[in-house]
Formats: sequence, C-alpha cells, structure tokens
Amino acid sequence: MSLMEQGARLFFRGLSEEIEPAIEDLRDLSEQMEPALREFAQTMGPALKELMEKVGDINMYHPPEMLPNGDIILRRKDDPLPPPEPPAESAPGEVEL
Repeated sequence: MSLMEQGARLFFRGLSEEIEPAIEDLRDLSEQMEPALREFAQTMGPALKELMEKVGDINMYHPPEMLPNGDIILRRKDDPLPPPEPPAESAPGEVEL
C-alpha cells in the first residue's frame, strides 16, 4: 500500500472516530422524537391535507406573515393580467361603449 493510501485510510478512520459520537447522539435523539412525530403526523396530517387542498400550488403565495396579534396570513401573489380582448367588430362609424 502506498503512503498516500495509508494516509487516506488513517484520515478517514480518524474522521469516523470523531463523528461517531455525534451520529450516536443523533440516533438517540431520533429515537426519542419518533413517537412525538408519529403522533403529530396522525393528528395534524388530515388538517394539513385539507389546507393544501384549499391552497393549491404553494408557489402562488408569498411566505406567511405573522401579524402583531398572532394571526398568520398567506398573501396570494399577483397574477399577471390577462391580455386585453380585441375590440368587437362593429359597423363603420359606430362606437361601442
């Protein structure tokens, strides 16, 4: 094995040893959070589904805003104006009002 391969192997072993405690902590945290996340999904899932059906494409809205009283509002982005309709054919000399 070349010195480069040995160095790379030692580097990755050291890196693995350094991040292993963080990965274990993350695994423990995820195990603790799992029941709460499942409960949240069961209770809020239907409400979120209903909200998304009403909202439609989320890209049509600005980011949510919180008002001073705590209300949260979603503002719809302005749709571009449709092109104007061509004037209706009328007899010469007539003006359509």
